[in-house]
Amino acid sequence: MRLEKMPAEFVEALPILQKIRNAGYEAYFVGGSVRDVLLDREIHDVDIATSAYPAETKRIFEHTIDIGIEHGTVLVLENGGEYEVTTFRTEDVYVDYRRPSHVNFVRQLSEDLLRRDFTINAFALAENGDVIDLYHGLDDLENRILRAVGTPQDRFNEDALRIMRGLRFAAVLDFELASETFVAMKSHAHLLEKISIERIFIELDKLLTADFWQKGFRDLLAISAADYLPGFSDAQKLAQLLKLPEGFVFTNSVQAWGYLLHSLGYSDGKFLLKKWKVSKDFAGQVTHFLTAYQHRKAAAFSSEDLYHLGLSSLTLVEELLAAQGAETDFERICALSDALQIRERKEIVMTAGQIMTAFDIKPGPEIGELFHEIELAIVRNQLENSETAILNYVKDVRK
Repeated sequence: MRLEKMPAEFVEALPILQKIRNAGYEAYFVGGSVRDVLLDREIHDVDIATSAYPAETKRIFEHTIDIGIEHGTVLVLENGGEYEVTTFRTEDVYVDYRRPSHVNFVRQLSEDLLRRDFTINAFALAENGDVIDLYHGLDDLENRILRAVGTPQDRFNEDALRIMRGLRFAAVLDFELASETFVAMKSHAHLLEKISIERIFIELDKLLTADFWQKGFRDLLAISAADYLPGFSDAQKLAQLLKLPEGFVFTNSVQAWGYLLHSLGYSDGKFLLKKWKVSKDFAGQVTHFLTAYQHRKAAAFSSEDLYHLGLSSLTLVEELLAAQGAETDFERICALSDALQIRERKEIVMTAGQIMTAFDIKPGPEIGELFHEIELAIVRNQLENSETAILNYVKDVRK
């Protein structure tokens, strides 16, 4: 197969391939970028593989950076662009179900493609547009099948994270798992316990926010992968997530993880999210969403909900309720937002110190309680956020 037209990203990188070939070596575009071109999807990264060894690549180009030279990768800086150029390689025994103990540089493209995870990621693209497909990936693309390269058991035993990558590809591309690949993923799912939770989180997050996340999530449950993920052992509760309408797509990661934790029965997800080693900021956003969702189930949102939980949390909750066919009130949220005088405490025009000075209040519980009352009164629009109004308020409450 030959591409009729090279995408702009490849055209810009063609001089890199040509320079390597002019030096007497082979060079191709490889990996996910080739797959995405064939699927008419947006390209993110352009990866180049070559028969030139790293030292040889560095001699070809004037400006390079060793970003992973032990694995054969050199960053080439050329014509205002940055390109990762990696030597064809094979990999020795995987010692931790994730990384090979050693890589061997080779001159044959076929050996390099054999080490890749799925057939749809094992393409190479020559500078003339010829697609090199040694493992029937084009057939799998046409049939929308995700199939491991070579022997599936070997691929997942080498790198168990490929299980999560496979689930993610199914969710992103709307592909079915080949039967032998599905069986191997299921029999090797226990190896996910060997993989860093941070890497699993990245893949699961991409799955949950994909257009066809329900497909990927069903596969995750079907291969029993959830049994080996922190806090996910209750498959019956997890399946609640799939009761959302078919075709519903989460707006973002906060909404996806928030509703996932709600399905699992968590009222505060911080404990579980700590096991997933997410950032404090992300954990806080998810917790706010969870709180907002529970508040909304009980009553309409208030100005205090908006102030403490944020406009984004409230909006995400309304979007989810809309998807479930429940009554929503986006107009109320907008009205509350328009009426809110402050978004955070530091926007109050007077500080606690200024109030203490004005009324000769000593440090202690009194000023803390008083300032909290002022904050709530402003949030509830019972008090104007102005110096005069605040001073009068304090005078009244201290009579």
